[in-house]
Amino acid sequence: MPVADRVLRHAAGRPHHVAVSGPDGDLTYAELAGRAGRAARHLRDRGAGRGALVAAGQADPVALLVAVLACDLAGATPLLCDHTWSEERREQVMAAVPVTARFDAPLPGADGPPVRHDPAPDDLAWACFSSGSTGRPRALVRTRASWTGSFPHLDELTGIGPDDVVLIPGPLVSSLYGFAAAHTLASGATAVVPGRWSPVALAGQLRRATAVHVVPHRLPAVLDALEAAGGPLRTAVVGGAALDPAARTRAAAAGVRVVSYYGATELSFVAVDADGRGLRPFPGVEIDVRPEPGHYLGEVWVRSPWLCEGYLAGAAGPLRRDGDGWTTVGDLAEPYRPGDVLRLRGRGDGAIQTGGATVVPEDVEEVLRKVPGVKDVVVVGTPHPYLGAVVTAVVESAVESAVESAVGGVVGGVVRTGGLTRAALEEVARAELDPAQRPRRWYATGSLPRTPAGKPARGLLAAHLAGGEFGSGDAEIRRLG
Repeated sequence: MPVADRVLRHAAGRPHHVAVSGPDGDLTYAELAGRAGRAARHLRDRGAGRGALVAAGQADPVALLVAVLACDLAGATPLLCDHTWSEERREQVMAAVPVTARFDAPLPGADGPPVRHDPAPDDLAWACFSSGSTGRPRALVRTRASWTGSFPHLDELTGIGPDDVVLIPGPLVSSLYGFAAAHTLASGATAVVPGRWSPVALAGQLRRATAVHVVPHRLPAVLDALEAAGGPLRTAVVGGAALDPAARTRAAAAGVRVVSYYGATELSFVAVDADGRGLRPFPGVEIDVRPEPGHYLGEVWVRSPWLCEGYLAGAAGPLRRDGDGWTTVGDLAEPYRPGDVLRLRGRGDGAIQTGGATVVPEDVEEVLRKVPGVKDVVVVGTPHPYLGAVVTAVVESAVESAVESAVGGVVGGVVRTGGLTRAALEEVARAELDPAQRPRRWYATGSLPRTPAGKPARGLLAAHLAGGEFGSGDAEIRRLG
């Protein structure tokens, strides 16, 4: 985490101020700095110093923060890994992205003189996996300045400062929540890091929170809890997907100012809406929408100081650059001119935006094709009122037979496709896919619709499923489970 030097400053100036509040209690800035310093000495003793890539997969969010701060002090680059991965999945990831050291348990401390390198703007100070990259592990890395340089702008937009208590109710391995923790500690505020979303605990968390970072579909629950239990919340920073204008209106009625933004793990901030009048370039960002000839929509290209350096180990991904410093991840928008509002319209590569995560369909398909009995599979996004879309899989098999089961008087189709069951598919999905990637809706068919070139007609399938049109005859699509 590229903020260790700031944590040390806060520890010297406000040693007793609470820095982090996690599942097991609070740590002051002095305590956090002390733990990070001792852990940094342990890393140096292990040979994980400047330039090393260190995989950190601690389940406890405070232990994870200590580990990444220790990496920063030691000059290493932390690579955040999901603690829910199976051991098989961990080994797969580590094979794809070679690391100097890997720590899944809290880092032990070592006594000795302070460990600290001189931080530089171009240090590779943070690495994480982009959402939806399980099939082909895709980790990206960014410099210190690509995050810390944007902090003053976010301070001004949100008003978050050293006396705030900032609720970060999600996993820190997500770049959205990881950035929120980095910014909070850099500002000297208190970061409340439960490590996961918990509707049951939300009311208690909001009794002290003055600000919250959240994805759009979680904002209504935050407002529900606030209305029921009260609290000092005044700012909600919302990113990851389009925000329903009604949610902003409701938040304003509750006295909560919403700052919503559009960005990507690879791009960081691109555009921000601080007043409900639409997305406009984040400070320092240039935007160019480039339509293909004959098309109304175009790809969003960005030029800014906040971009990542690229993917580790030569991994492929949606990030593309041109020769003039412009970068895109394939998001689409309506025609745009400087000074206009940016109107986004999804992804041009079929990527699925679900609850703030971006899922690449091909990554999910690659895993599901390994299930015995699957001839082919297409993964698309189908509409969902809160998540925006949900991951939906349509499985093709040579033999299809339906076995009906009556549940509560209603016939529900449990389809076995040549011996293939939804349970078998879900077992593989749980073992090899991250939570955001796992299909929530499953369908089976004897024959996928295809293009004249023989490729599955992904767009046609998505349109049929969105409209409830499941075909007939050989192309009939049945709901699994």
